[in-house]
Amino acid sequence: MKKSLLCSLSAFLLFAFTTNHKEEAKVNAVLDAWHKAAAEAQFDTYFSLMTPNGVFIGTDATENWQNDAFRAFAKPFFEKGKTWDFKVLERHIYFSKDQKTAWFDELLDTQMKICRGSGVLVKSGKQWKIAHYVLSMTVPNNNTNEVVKIKDKIESEIIQQLKNKGL
Repeated sequence: MKKSLLCSLSAFLLFAFTTNHKEEAKVNAVLDAWHKAAAEAQFDTYFSLMTPNGVFIGTDATENWQNDAFRAFAKPFFEKGKTWDFKVLERHIYFSKDQKTAWFDELLDTQMKICRGSGVLVKSGKQWKIAHYVLSMTVPNNNTNEVVKIKDKIESEIIQQLKNKGL
């Protein structure tokens, strides 16, 4: 009985590990293809890897792009072949229990130096799609005060506008 239970448990753990590893590889492939499509100015490929209601949040406080608006913003850059080229330095991927939602964080080598990307992918059928992506510039802790001084005037105005707007 114990041997049978141990064999069943081992088989389950092996299946769970293999399944999770396969899904992690698929999520990595989607994210890598998405970054590659941007670097190669492949508009259709880039946006095909996002959900129709996907969101891209950029580094500027005003950049909260719903899919259609992000497409309109990005299209001229893709048409000119002048997009962005993010190289992954590190990535961590996590899954919901049902394996239909994944979230991740990554460090990227960009024209802005190190940035952090994070987001959510959803699985529809066998396809993973990016539903939400957040790009953030990193700021070394020792330089926070200098950066705040640079941002102060512009972002103080944005803060006031947002407060006036309310939630």
